[in-house]
Amino acid sequence: MTVKLAAARRGPRPLHLPGGVSLRVERRALAVGLLLAVAALVLAVLLIGTGDFEIAPMDVVRTLLGNGTPAHDFIINDLRMPRVLVALLVGASLGMSGAVFQSVSRNPLGSPDMLGFGYGSAVGALVVIVLFKGSAGEVAVGALVGGLLAGLAVYLLAYKQGIQGYRLVLVGIGASAMLIAVIQYLLTKAQLFDATRATVWLTGSLAGRDWAQVWPLLAACAVLFPLILGQSRALRMMEMGDDAAYALGVRVERTRLLLMVAAILLTTAASAAAGPISFVALAAPQLARRLTRSPGAGLLTAALMGAVLLLVSDWGSQRAFGSDQLPVGVVTGLVGGVYLLWLLVTERKAGRI
Repeated sequence: MTVKLAAARRGPRPLHLPGGVSLRVERRALAVGLLLAVAALVLAVLLIGTGDFEIAPMDVVRTLLGNGTPAHDFIINDLRMPRVLVALLVGASLGMSGAVFQSVSRNPLGSPDMLGFGYGSAVGALVVIVLFKGSAGEVAVGALVGGLLAGLAVYLLAYKQGIQGYRLVLVGIGASAMLIAVIQYLLTKAQLFDATRATVWLTGSLAGRDWAQVWPLLAACAVLFPLILGQSRALRMMEMGDDAAYALGVRVERTRLLLMVAAILLTTAASAAAGPISFVALAAPQLARRLTRSPGAGLLTAALMGAVLLLVSDWGSQRAFGSDQLPVGVVTGLVGGVYLLWLLVTERKAGRI
């Protein structure tokens, strides 16, 4: 009896919220989430102080609290704060959307990078840039529409009495190949200025981000994060299989479609704000899951891990190569490529591919 009570104390504890809502929280997952949140804040302060004009962390904190000099106030609040906020929001969006797709497909390769949604956003953005000479706002709308259309096409092509994980990944890989061909065709048809502009966008960068990118992305996160988190219980049940989820009262296809649409919107909103940042959505959920040792999707920890990964990548690129010398998308692509190779080797040894 004593052993059972001790085990119960070590297990997840219920957290009672207003309105009669009760959540079960695992101690390790909560501790990892808090540590990631602290790490994100520390990295944000370091990143704000990084640049051609270095600012000490304590001066950054003083300025954020309203006690800085006029020069520090201008550099931090007008020039660097939007970039850091975009990095936080983009990383969190990609981390959470990657967790959703990997959970829905029950496949570690089921991320927006592998499923072609990022390439769909790229095609939409390039169509606006190359064919219509659109403004930055119109490019963002084009990226959003392109990502949604790519997601709808992949979902319909992969649907056969439900969505099966590896079928979804295979269809996504095929769609990615086709979309890459479209991107290359558009680049060959573009004029020099448009081709340069498109290439810069395709690289994925946080340089030059201002408040015009922050507010739409913040609004998208404010709507979509609670929507996805509200389906976390159903998502965890769906990981046990469609039949088990049906038996537990989950409307599987409706929930799956809702989650996929929300995750696609998060991915495309992130791409519209910073371009296609690769591999964060693939790596963040799995790293978070390994740290928490939790079998569930771990949506919040995946979001925090995504924010930390993008902040580390941007801070490292500026420290190693100077401000704006190396776009953050290049860093995440290099690191993510190594991680993908390791993941493929691990999955093959485990006999899952």
